[in-house]
Amino acid sequence: MKDSNKKFNLMNRFPSYPFSLLTKMILLICSLMILMLIFLGVYSNSKYSETLVEQIGIRALNVAHSVSEIPEVKNAFYTDNPAEIIQPIAEAIRVRTDSEFIVVGNKNGERYSHPLEDRIGQVMVGDDNERALLLGESYISEATGSLGPSIRGKAPIFSNEGEIIGVVSVGFLIDDVEMTIGTYVTEVWYWIIISIFIGIIGAILISLHVKKSIFGLEPDEIGHLYKEREAILQSIHEAIIAVDKEGYITMNNHAAQQVLNVDGALETGKHIKDFSSHAHFMEVLKTGKSEFHQELWVDEEQFIVNCVPIYYDDRLMGAVSTYRNRTEIHKLAEELSKVKQYSEALRVQTHEFSNKLNTISGLLQLNQMQEAIDFINKESKKQQEWIHFLIHSVKDSYVSAVLLGKLNRSHELGIQMNINYNSELKTPLSEKQREGVVTILGNLLENAYDAVLETKKDHKISIFFTDIGNDIVFEIEDSGIGISDEEVDKIFTKGYTTKKGSHRGIGLVLVQNILNELGGELSLETSELGGACFILTIPKVKGLEGDHNEKQAI
Repeated sequence: MKDSNKKFNLMNRFPSYPFSLLTKMILLICSLMILMLIFLGVYSNSKYSETLVEQIGIRALNVAHSVSEIPEVKNAFYTDNPAEIIQPIAEAIRVRTDSEFIVVGNKNGERYSHPLEDRIGQVMVGDDNERALLLGESYISEATGSLGPSIRGKAPIFSNEGEIIGVVSVGFLIDDVEMTIGTYVTEVWYWIIISIFIGIIGAILISLHVKKSIFGLEPDEIGHLYKEREAILQSIHEAIIAVDKEGYITMNNHAAQQVLNVDGALETGKHIKDFSSHAHFMEVLKTGKSEFHQELWVDEEQFIVNCVPIYYDDRLMGAVSTYRNRTEIHKLAEELSKVKQYSEALRVQTHEFSNKLNTISGLLQLNQMQEAIDFINKESKKQQEWIHFLIHSVKDSYVSAVLLGKLNRSHELGIQMNINYNSELKTPLSEKQREGVVTILGNLLENAYDAVLETKKDHKISIFFTDIGNDIVFEIEDSGIGISDEEVDKIFTKGYTTKKGSHRGIGLVLVQNILNELGGELSLETSELGGACFILTIPKVKGLEGDHNEKQAI
């Protein structure tokens, strides 16, 4: 019922027209078919009439030739009564050949045979004997004789010496020929009328099928819908690409051209394999199953990809994929994250300085002035040292911020977190690397917090990082219980966790996926502190590294 209402509303969106597509198709197909059949019928009748007249004329001429060559007929001309010999012969041949008449005459045109015996001896009628009697020609003619208009075959009769002694005229009445043609024409038009009725039924069925295949829409409605679809498609901010079942690109919008066409391969008609990121398309076309929320990097931008198959009548026709630019979302999230980090840092500092103020207040109340001053100088010096170290040893401000935030967080949790003073990260990071490093450090340090807090040993975490060589390396060690050999192969499985509580077992999987995108590696060793030691390596971006070296050289 809902589908019917949708269709009704859709039809009401467009103006009505005098003739629907169904009516037009039926009228056009029927008109074309009727015109063709009428033309074919007229041509067939004309050709048949012409051929029949020609064949009857040839038949009459052949019979005339045959009669003129009969010896008895020739010899009869030298008898006292030629008609007595010629009439029976001519009549017998006439009956056998279904001719209307066979008339044999002498040079003067006097008849020696005729279907009506009372006309024997009279002069032949028609005035078409001259060519046969004077020139000795055999020919076909049409003339009106004593029996009416007829088609005649004329042949001269030659004596043994080659002299023209008479003429043979064999004829078929034109009325009989027209009757034969009429019978044929009637039969032809009978079948033409039947064909027209069958064609009308076929035209209706074809038109109904076409109308059904286009969902009952009119051409103008299809045109409007196409324009609307194109406008909607091009106005969508997300990139959209569609392919057929063979993998050839059939459609893409402006957003796809702007953000995805990095290698110039994103053109209609090209194969999706020519496009640098096509794996999800081929998988969907192979399995026929949708894939959602897949991450994809194109240059320095990250996209969330949803790809679904296109079916028509339970047949796979292709696939369509949408690309949501996650980089823009991340930029906004980073701004919000900064605010959150500032809030968290302020909360930690508030809590920490509240304790320190209580300590200073107690020392002052005990009149321990020097101890209070030493305590204040010690705490200030320690905080300034970390800030000074991060400013000078870490080029990327985002990485510095996450490390400083985690230092404050660890201090609040009562965890002794140290960054090796030999650590250095001067290599500039790309947007993709920066986002990945921040996410990875956050997840690994949170796991380290949980690990050390579960033990009764000293709560320690150690961090070391360097960019010497072709890779950026991070080492994160903790004093927790470590990871057993049985768990090493499981910790990167989604949902697996050694911790209590729900929504766990995601962090290391996310870390591994990010490293795969960055081309990096994550290895696990036993820490010198007694727990786990995660070693993270990420290849440097050559272009950025070159720019950094040039700046250093300058």
